[in-house]
Amino acid sequence: MEQSTRGQRTGQRVPHAGELGWDDSLYEDGPGAPASGPDATSGAGGGANGGTGSGSGDAASGGGDGSGRARRGGPRRDGARPRDRRGKRRILRWASAVLAVLILGTAGAGYLYYRHLDGKLKKEDLTLGDKPMADHKANSAGQTPLNILLIGSDARDSKANQKLGGAKETFGGPPLADVQMLLHVSADRSNMSVVSMPRDTMLKMPKCTDPETGKVYPASTGNVQTNESLGRGGPGCTVATWYELTGITIDHFMMIDFAGVVSMADAIGGVPVCVQENVHSRNAEGKGSGLKLEKGENVIQGEQALQWLRTRYGFEDGSDLARTHAQHMYMNSMVRELRKGAKLTDPGKLMSLAEAATEALTVDKGLGGVKKLYDLAEELKQVPTNRITMATMPNVYGEGSESGRVFPKPGDAEQLFGMVRDDVPLDGKASKRKPPAESKDPAAAPAETGVLVRNGTGSDTQAPTPQRATAVAGLLVAEGYTKAVADVTPDATARTEVLFPGADLEGDAQAVAKSLGIPVSSAKKSTEVSGVTLVVGADWRTGDTYPKSAAKDEDKTPDTARALNGADDTECMEIQPGFTF
Repeated sequence: MEQSTRGQRTGQRVPHAGELGWDDSLYEDGPGAPASGPDATSGAGGGANGGTGSGSGDAASGGGDGSGRARRGGPRRDGARPRDRRGKRRILRWASAVLAVLILGTAGAGYLYYRHLDGKLKKEDLTLGDKPMADHKANSAGQTPLNILLIGSDARDSKANQKLGGAKETFGGPPLADVQMLLHVSADRSNMSVVSMPRDTMLKMPKCTDPETGKVYPASTGNVQTNESLGRGGPGCTVATWYELTGITIDHFMMIDFAGVVSMADAIGGVPVCVQENVHSRNAEGKGSGLKLEKGENVIQGEQALQWLRTRYGFEDGSDLARTHAQHMYMNSMVRELRKGAKLTDPGKLMSLAEAATEALTVDKGLGGVKKLYDLAEELKQVPTNRITMATMPNVYGEGSESGRVFPKPGDAEQLFGMVRDDVPLDGKASKRKPPAESKDPAAAPAETGVLVRNGTGSDTQAPTPQRATAVAGLLVAEGYTKAVADVTPDATARTEVLFPGADLEGDAQAVAKSLGIPVSSAKKSTEVSGVTLVVGADWRTGDTYPKSAAKDEDKTPDTARALNGADDTECMEIQPGFTF
């Protein structure tokens, strides 16, 4: 069984190539030189034996003539072959861009000391929940989307993280998932969406089992703050929590800590950000990240970049929602900088980035290798910057004892999650989906159709409307569905749905929806029902008519998601009163 290495750290010293078994003979021109590309046919990347090649197969750039045949190189007076030095520098440049490509879809990645880097990656189970994730839905071309959960850990488990994180009382305590972003790449790789969940979000936790200790964390009976999921066995529990809430199939996760953010930011060389006024995230009580910037554009890196990503006091209303917006601005700016190419041309910086990235990253076991990270990078870099959209889970503030915490906004949050599940671009640039086809199976007469009605009007912030199922069952009886009955089973859902178990009842379910003015798209197949079942959602808490406002355009990102386009370089952070200088 593979041993988990969560929490371990290696030294900061970058090993000399010779110490890691670098063999110059592998890169000499002549008979037996390795073909370009990871498999000698792709023309891109580098192979496990150290061979490299360009994406185009150009003989001048990859050590071959594009056909896999190596070229000979004449000797120089100093005894070195003419392309040795250029080849080594190129290998350094390619290999060290792995993490930048991995997270943000930049160009160019390959193998540098790949076995060494493989050994530094920490690997853990993808999901610790007991609910298996559904398979992806393929598009008409047989392609499937790709979903990666990005997690920022606040663990104070090393001297570097303790120095950067402060809060001595938390040293050695369970880590918190203070940054959670779901990266969705469309099936056709034309667009990318990033959906953030504020760390203050309150939700139900699923059952999780720690793979190291075997400790079982039972499903929560009440609401728990989402960032606590990481302490329930590791990142696999954060994945299970996301799936429980959203129903979105997650393929991989990547987790990074404080020290990793700093080392990456240093290696990149700086990211431009903008503030509308001078800001100092520190008040009289000592609250704040310590970030101090002058009005206008600032290029930040290292510890200052970490401060920006952690700042809430000083931005907008001082909430975690403001922090999320600032994180989106930073990530978009980083994408633009990396894709300019200017930041990633220095071999020393790139090597530092690769070393720092693999040391700082924890990934799921299915992604646990530099070769797989390279393949993933190839997927991500296809997406142009102007087709990347950052969004925040629509939310509402809680009340009473949960004041200051946030909850998924009924209707809007499910709208956003549904778009990701159905691979609908958040930028609205794709063509509209075809409306659901009418069932070929004719509907039975209303009087012959049995319908079970459930009350799903409750949510994390509101109690269900009393007797709602009975009231809607009465509306169906008035439409001729005399077999409609109310079910006392609570079934909280954001949007009203008409569920059916098989194709033979699809026509009946669509007819029920039409009779009440509910969109036909709300009729969905479900293995959890045995007959036509109408679940009245939180979008229809009162009234005899399904509200037109609830019948939203399923291809439109809710305004409450604060969508931000990756190419937008005009965003400038609003500053909270009392945090200027």
